[in-house]
Amino acid sequence: MKLSEIKEILATAEGVNFKLENGISVPAHFHVTEVGIITRDFIDCGGTVRHEKVANLQLWDADDHEHRLKAGKLLHIISLSEKVLGMEDLEIEVEYQAETIGKYDLGFDGENFLLLTKKTACLAMDNCGIPAEKQKVEMVNLASASTCTPGGGCC
Repeated sequence: MKLSEIKEILATAEGVNFKLENGISVPAHFHVTEVGIITRDFIDCGGTVRHEKVANLQLWDADDHEHRLKAGKLLHIISLSEKVLGMEDLEIEVEYQAETIGKYDLGFDGENFLLLTKKTACLAMDNCGIPAEKQKVEMVNLASASTCTPGGGCC
């Protein structure tokens, strides 16, 4: 999800709720402790220099059980971040504390924002020596094949 998409949702949302893919809800008293830009420059295993930039939201589960972030407040925080940081319409990455700090993509199911699992991947499949996945071929049903039958002399 891009910043423009979350802003569009927040403009008409009644509440701000986050859920993990496994259905567990982020406690309603969470705080957004950071909105920023994360830039990552790296070289992949094939030697290609890469540059990534994402908008980052950090969620924190505090002991402030009276706190409820309203959609308008989050929209204001995002707008201020765009203005002050010169933030572009970037893809959003969410940080949330699980056993360690987890990084998630962001989705929306019409009611809740979804913290979607991110996965690692090789970005240089053609250069790193990992074989391509073999194509799966459907086996012929030998019982109905007419080319070779018992006593037919084909075997």
